[in-house]
Amino acid sequence: MDGTIMLTYRILCDTDLNTEISIKELLENEKVLKAIKLEYAKGARNATFSTSEGAVLRIETIREIHILEVSKDDFADLLTLAEDDAKNKKLLKKNCERVELVDIETL
Repeated sequence: MDGTIMLTYRILCDTDLNTEISIKELLENEKVLKAIKLEYAKGARNATFSTSEGAVLRIETIREIHILEVSKDDFADLLTLAEDDAKNKKLLKKNCERVELVDIETL
């Protein structure tokens, strides 16, 4: 096959965050509710807070995106090639040894 693939990946660490919390669950926490009242409803009495159903807060660690260009013939080995590229660039460290493919774009 002629052509290339632009592969984007990022390095994942054991301490990375990737979680979702419903806003309803967040508002049920007294400490969070108190902080919101102090910031946005200071001095107001009998204030109530509500949210739409299904509203979610996503918390995740931001990681740098790395780009690699490979031949279309190497499609089956993309993850291995990304791991090798990360090793060659010395991106893999203790507790940061996983590679996540972010995007695969054919050119």
